[in-house]
Amino acid sequence: MPYVPAAELNDYVGKDLGYSAWLTIDQARINLFAEATDAFGYVYVDPVRAADSPFGGTIAHGFLSLSLASKLMKGIMVLPQGLKIMFNYGLDKVRFLQPVKVNSKVRLKITLVEVTEKQPGQWLLKTTATLEIEGEEKPAYIAELLALCVV
Repeated sequence: MPYVPAAELNDYVGKDLGYSAWLTIDQARINLFAEATDAFGYVYVDPVRAADSPFGGTIAHGFLSLSLASKLMKGIMVLPQGLKIMFNYGLDKVRFLQPVKVNSKVRLKITLVEVTEKQPGQWLLKTTATLEIEGEEKPAYIAELLALCVV
């Protein structure tokens, strides 16, 4: 992750920060998410039954795709120097545009939208996160993510 003096964070507002590496969403990951969240819909965990669905196979739960943002943004997110800890502060908006089919590859694009000093030593960073699906025109989602950085 690039670290910059907090006073320079605003220099990155409106800029694309980059893309993550591609990540394959396999059935094992989908099953683990289902177990963790009790989301056992057949379209997620039953490949035989899901083959007859409109998707032709299993798909990742939308919240699985969304939860990967924190993993995928590592290394591309700009952060204030002296960062002690960063917290998920929430979401302003999320739109799921299409499902991620099993064995698809996804990557995250990050754009810094807004920087707010909440109080001395605390910076709220708002980003637009777009989860792209390899070979697909439309992304899986576009979300406005909030992160609170404490220096």
